Amino acid sequence: HWQEMEPTGIMTTLVVGATGATGTHVVLQLLQQKQNVRAIVRSKERLLKCLDEIEPNASSNLHIVSRLDVTEASLLDLSQNELEKVAQGCDAVVSCLGHNMTFKGLFSPPLRLVTDATKRLCQAIDATNQEADKPTKFILMGSCGVANPMGGDDERHLSERAILTGLRYLIPPHKDNELAAAYISTVCSPKIEWTVVRPTNLINGDSTKYEIFTKPQKSLFDGAKDGVATRANVAKCMVDMIMTDDLWDNWKFKMPVVHDDLGGDVICM
Repeated sequence: HWQEMEPTGIMTTLVVGATGATGTHVVLQLLQQKQNVRAIVRSKERLLKCLDEIEPNASSNLHIVSRLDVTEASLLDLSQNELEKVAQGCDAVVSCLGHNMTFKGLFSPPLRLVTDATKRLCQAIDATNQEADKPTKFILMGSCGVANPMGGDDERHLSERAILTGLRYLIPPHKDNELAAAYISTVCSPKIEWTVVRPTNLINGDSTKYEIFTKPQKSLFDGAKDGVATRANVAKCMVDMIMTDDLWDNWKFKMPVVHDDLGGDVICM
């Protein structure tokens, strides 16, 4: 049971997409566990407000925010040298980047936000990690609608494949997530270990327990039936992977699917 494993010591994690619904949970949970966090966001004020929405007065708690180092910028606007300075010395990088669910967010540039950010972050890690025996952990947040490009997922029903094909050509963010997963799956640097966390249907809710599977467990049409994933639990899964080497070793170079636990202890399947 993963909750019985001993966590590592204090680490430094870079979080991008930190003002998103899941990214904010990642930042807060790391800070609450006395970890150092760096974040690249357009607005530090907005990030602090997001933290307060989850944990009232978090932004005024020095025990929390004293470990938070914010770079105010759009990641793709940073020069590679600037990005390398932010990434240097980080033990882990978490990307919760996504597109805003507005017409402009879905169909306006950058259409390859997640993919381009993933490439640039990997390049920055490769350029700055000087510890050959200590690869940087890279966690990319995807979705269970993104197939594992390395294979291993069950074949979807014809109707599901038709919908995913439509999404691929009509909704740029879905294609972006697929390309990002395809790219990270080809990264072979000794300085980078990666995983793509694929949550099932995301909902709001408190952090409880979760289950991890090697492949999707349900149809795209099931909705909340047979499992959902609270954003807090998805964040908890990623934080646990950062802080627990045994858990990380089990899921690195894979694309785990995360569900809220329906009963019993946290399990891995």
